[in-house]
Amino acid sequence: MKKSDGWSEKELLDYQTKRCKEFLEFVYKYSPYFKGFFDRNGFKPSEFKHLEQLKQLPPFTKENLIKYNDEIQTNYQFKKLFISSTSGTSGQLLKFWKNEEWDSGTRAAIFRGYSWYGVNPWDRNGYLWGYNISQKEARKIKILDKLQNRFRLFSYTQSEIEKFARNLKGAKYLHGYSSVIYEVAKLVNKSGLKDDYDLKMIKGTSEKVYDSYQEEVKKAFGLKIIEEYGSAESGAIAFECPEGNMHIAMENVIVEEEDGQILVTNLLSKSFPIIRYRLGDSIKMADPNYKCPCGRAHAVILDVQGRLGEKIIGKVHEYPSVLLNIFFKGITTKHGILLNYQLRQNFKGLVDMDIEQEELGNGPILEKELRNYFKDDIEFTIRYGQNIHKMDGKLKNFITTLKN
Repeated sequence: MKKSDGWSEKELLDYQTKRCKEFLEFVYKYSPYFKGFFDRNGFKPSEFKHLEQLKQLPPFTKENLIKYNDEIQTNYQFKKLFISSTSGTSGQLLKFWKNEEWDSGTRAAIFRGYSWYGVNPWDRNGYLWGYNISQKEARKIKILDKLQNRFRLFSYTQSEIEKFARNLKGAKYLHGYSSVIYEVAKLVNKSGLKDDYDLKMIKGTSEKVYDSYQEEVKKAFGLKIIEEYGSAESGAIAFECPEGNMHIAMENVIVEEEDGQILVTNLLSKSFPIIRYRLGDSIKMADPNYKCPCGRAHAVILDVQGRLGEKIIGKVHEYPSVLLNIFFKGITTKHGILLNYQLRQNFKGLVDMDIEQEELGNGPILEKELRNYFKDDIEFTIRYGQNIHKMDGKLKNFITTLKN
């Protein structure tokens, strides 16, 4: 992965095409489901010559992966397999077997990203994953963490945060849920725990990194949060370079943008093929001719705008929840106002909005912009100065009890 870090665009695309053909031929031979799927769509891996040919196949969804799970799994006898599963935050839990090359390739893509910041995989690191777990489970995890030169927070009491802050003094990087990194940064700043840290990288994963987090994190730890993008089933997709662009790990994955949504083909997923997989995120790709100042030719994802699926239900219309990220980003761009938010909807046309920041005279601006977006279709009840993170896992910005 480090050798190909400096490849030209042509070298990367040629490599992708070659690996893709090999991968598709393997899948056709060993996956009962995909053999039939390819045949039904008149797709012949042996005739694959160009990446555009992938578009002959319809996209695949998580529902497909769950429904046809056993048939999708290949019957090749791998020397080593790992059980893997998605987080289930979308309401759909997927379990599958992952071959060793897939697992190692994912880690290699991530560790290559670490190298861009002068970080080694074995360097001491702090981990913020957001779960409060039992003492028995904590003891087991502490042993595993020690083997990885890692320490973490198991609860968010003042004493635990102080201990974590002291441990960070000797760490080279901090990583975990971006929302939890932000919450800990706030407590560090508020409690006067800030120190002269020697951190080289702060990485947010499994959640979107919002602009509103950065000032607090920089104040506490001296660095901004960078993004790593991927999922359990798609593998590592992209990693942010020091110039602020998320470069796709083209050696491992093929990324397509279709109707604003990401489709992922993982070239290493031989045990459980991931082909033109609709991950469920809305993305914005850079122009193909864009050249990143860092010099890497790997394609760039400019923005992961949010998870599609859940809808905000108005009196008359429905709105994708991803619109919230676009709306609040517009507030920042237009008015210079950074807000952290969580919306809840229990009734059609009515939404409760909690804002972490105090009102500070911004209420009329927010209310005006909400009317511009939603007219009279949704009535918002806004509360300022709210604690929106329960520190028990991922932060959901939109929670609904209505059936979409």
